Amino acid sequence: MLTEGVYPVPSGKIAAVVTHLEMLVPPASAPASFPNGTRMNRVDRPNVDWYRDLFTRVGALDWLWFSRLKMDDATLGAILGDPQVEIFALERADRAEGLLELDFRDGATCELAFLGLTPTLQGAGVGRALMSAAIERAFARPITKLQIHTCTFDSPVALPFYIRSGFMPVRREIEIVDDPRLTGTIPEGAAAHIPVIR
Repeated sequence: MLTEGVYPVPSGKIAAVVTHLEMLVPPASAPASFPNGTRMNRVDRPNVDWYRDLFTRVGALDWLWFSRLKMDDATLGAILGDPQVEIFALERADRAEGLLELDFRDGATCELAFLGLTPTLQGAGVGRALMSAAIERAFARPITKLQIHTCTFDSPVALPFYIRSGFMPVRREIEIVDDPRLTGTIPEGAAAHIPVIR
């Protein structure tokens, strides 16, 4: 068990505080609707290249989303093709600009694995509508809770947004991993607000 104090992070690594949140019942608030010109479509068994492109545009370049980018095609394809994993694209002008992924593989719970928008749609109320749709889809099944986690690499508005949406923080972790910008997983110039330390 860690004692109170400051711990060094080795060069070439990055460290984040991860906050886990859960929702036991959907909030009573009215569902939000998508703005005109946007629509959410389910994508069954998406192509891994299509998925990686959207995943990168939504989260890798600004917020260091990298977990799915370091997977090989077979591993990622198995997740995306699992019937208990639901993938949705938020589209505008027939281009995917948002990602929603619900993971029901645990059976009793649902993980809101990924939810995010490209910069093109941020700040237009689309995020509220996407979250509203996520909650509705998740609790349409007989689950006991909906889970999500975020970390200090993510957008600073993410955690407050999840709490406003009805999620309750339940635990924290420290994650230390290889910096994905030094392993070639994402471009070295990504997430400039987090310095690269070789």
